[in-house]
Amino acid sequence: MAADELIIAALLVPAAGAALIALCDRAPNLREGVTLVSSVLLLLCVVSLLPDVLDGARPAITLFEVLPGLSIAFDVEPLGMLFALIASGLWIVNSLYSIGYMRANREHAQTRFYVCFALALAATMGVAMAGNMFTLFLFYEMLTLITYPLVTHHGTDEARRGGRVYLALLLGTSIMFLLPAIVFTWFIAGTTDFTPGGILGGKLSAAALGGLLALYMFGIGKAALMPFHRWLPAAMVAPTPVSALLHAVAVVKAGVFSVVKVIVYVFGIDTLASAGVTDWLVGVAGFTIVAASVVALNSDNLKRRLAYSTVSQLSYVVLAAAVLVPLSMVGAVLHIAAHALGKITLFFAAGAIYTAAHKTEVSQLDGIGRRMPWTMGAFAIGALSMIGLPPAAGFISKWYMLSGAMAGAHWIAVAVIAGSTLLNAGYFLPVVYRAFFRAPDAGQSAHGEAPLPMVIALTATAIGTVLLFFVPDVPLALTRQMTGK
Repeated sequence: MAADELIIAALLVPAAGAALIALCDRAPNLREGVTLVSSVLLLLCVVSLLPDVLDGARPAITLFEVLPGLSIAFDVEPLGMLFALIASGLWIVNSLYSIGYMRANREHAQTRFYVCFALALAATMGVAMAGNMFTLFLFYEMLTLITYPLVTHHGTDEARRGGRVYLALLLGTSIMFLLPAIVFTWFIAGTTDFTPGGILGGKLSAAALGGLLALYMFGIGKAALMPFHRWLPAAMVAPTPVSALLHAVAVVKAGVFSVVKVIVYVFGIDTLASAGVTDWLVGVAGFTIVAASVVALNSDNLKRRLAYSTVSQLSYVVLAAAVLVPLSMVGAVLHIAAHALGKITLFFAAGAIYTAAHKTEVSQLDGIGRRMPWTMGAFAIGALSMIGLPPAAGFISKWYMLSGAMAGAHWIAVAVIAGSTLLNAGYFLPVVYRAFFRAPDAGQSAHGEAPLPMVIALTATAIGTVLLFFVPDVPLALTRQMTGK
C-alpha cells in the first residue's frame, strides 16, 4: 500500500471500526472482537509508515483546498509519527482493559462507549497527521466533541456537571484564543502549513510574536496550563478506561503535541529564541507543575491525585519546549511517550483496584499489594516513571529536560524540574509504601486481582515503560530528526 493510502487508511480504519461496532450491538463478543481487530489494523497502518519517516521521507496527501492557503492536508513528520505510534499502540491495550473493566463493573451503554472510543482514535490520527494548523484544529475539535459522551458516560448529575466543565473549557479556549491565533497566522503568513523553521520569521515584532504565542498556548486547552486546567480533574467522573484515554492515549497528548508542533513548525525555535518571548511561558508552566503537584500531594482520592499529576506532567512538556534548547526539546517529545505509558499504567491500576476491591482513596490501600501484587507492582513502575527514576522511561525524558535547561542556563526551569521531582516522590511513594509495607486493616474483605484482561493490559504497559528506558531508539531517532540534533 502506498504511503498516501496508508494515511487515509489510518484515518478510516477506526471510523469503519466504529460503524461495525455499532452494528454488533446485540453481540458483545463480536463487538469487542471488532474493537480489537480495528485497533490492531490501525497499528499496522501506522507502523507501515515508520520506515519511510525514519529514512527522512515525509508522506503527505492534500484532500482539497478550502481557501487559498487553507487546505485539508496530511503530512507525517517525525513528531506526528511518534504520536500516532503511541495512540494506536495504546488503543490495543486499552481495548483489552476495557473489555475486562466494562464487563466486571456491568457498565451500561457499552456499545456507545466502544463506538465513541474508536471515533476518538480516528480524530487522534487526524491530529497526529495534520499537515497544517487548520486541519489540526478541525480534528482537535472533533476529539473534544467525540469524547464528551465518554466523560458523561454514567449519566449522573455529577457526570453531567463534569461534562459541562469539560466542554466549556476546551471549546471556550479553542474559540476565544486558538481560532483567532490561527486566523491571524493565516492572514500574516498566507498559510498555516507546518514548516521546519516556522512560517512567521521576520513577519512580526517581538511583542506581536509574544502575544500570538500566548493565544496559542492558552488556546490549546488540552495542554491544561493553569488556569485552564480544571476540565481535567472534572472529567474524572468518567469510567477508568476513559480516564486512560483522556490522560494517556489521546486528549492531553493532543494538547502537548499541538504545543510542540506550534513552537517548532509555526513559530520556529530560532525565531522565538531571537525574539526572547518565552520566559513568561517557562514561568506559567513552572507554576502549573508545582501547584498541581501540591494539590496532588494533598489529595486522598486516587484518581484525583493522578489527575493533578497529569496536569503537572503535561507542563513538563510545555516547560521543556519553551526553553528552546534542542536537548530540552528532545526531552519534551520523549516525555510525551514516557508519560503516556506510565500514566496509562497508573490509571489501569486505579481501575483494577476499584474493580477488585471497590477502593478509591489512598488511605484505604494499606496492604493491598499483598492481595494485588501484579496491579501494585505495575503501579510502582508507573510511579517511578512519573518521578523520573530508573529503570523507567520518565528518567530519560527528565534527563534530557534537565540537560537542556542547564545547557541553556535556564536555572528557573532546572529548579522547577528538580523541586517538582521531590513533590512527585512525595505523592507517589506513600501509595507504594502503603500497598506493600503496611498490614491490611482488620476486617478488610478478601479479594484478589481484577479480571485477567485488565491485569494483562496493565502488566503490558508497565513492561513497556521499562522497555522504553532500555530501548528508546525509535522515539530518539524521530525526535532527533525533528530537532536536527
